[in-house]
Amino acid sequence: MAPKQKFTKQEIIIAAFDLAKDKGLDSITIRNVAQKLGSSIAPIYVNFNNIDELIQEVVKKAFEVSRQMLMEQKSGHPFRDIGIASLRFAKEYSVLYRDLIIKNNPHMKYENENIYIVIEQMKKDPMLSHFSDEELKTILFKMQTFQTGLSVMVANKLLPEDCDEKLIEILDSTAADIIAAAHLRNNGSLA
Repeated sequence: MAPKQKFTKQEIIIAAFDLAKDKGLDSITIRNVAQKLGSSIAPIYVNFNNIDELIQEVVKKAFEVSRQMLMEQKSGHPFRDIGIASLRFAKEYSVLYRDLIIKNNPHMKYENENIYIVIEQMKKDPMLSHFSDEELKTILFKMQTFQTGLSVMVANKLLPEDCDEKLIEILDSTAADIIAAAHLRNNGSLA
């Protein structure tokens, strides 16, 4: 009998992530991951208590990929970079994006901690630096609402393939409008 091939926890997560990016989170089963690895199911059970634990690791990996995409954006405007990274993730990982954002699944949770990480990034933007945390949270929520809709359209291929520059212009324009309205509200010009 041939010796059993060993796989690290990270190799298993990468195999499951590859399945999810092409076929969605529902494609992550013990058998499918073992088949992707070219192995028996034993290495998966050695490293994970159950399939939900593995799927949660895949979701974490998706967030790592998303954060890496954000780190690659260097426009000098963190708020803009967040939107561009989101659009890029939706385009490059459309199946996984739809599973994470559109489907109601137990692996996605709203966490205030993540919001405050983004707010700290927003404070680095000169156009946003004078707003309070609560004001930034409101601006972020408004922009997330718009950006999520735009990203869903990208993930579902509802826009022309060659419109990346136009999407960035729309993202920038909407952000400028939201920020301008917040400035007006602060100055008492808008009720």
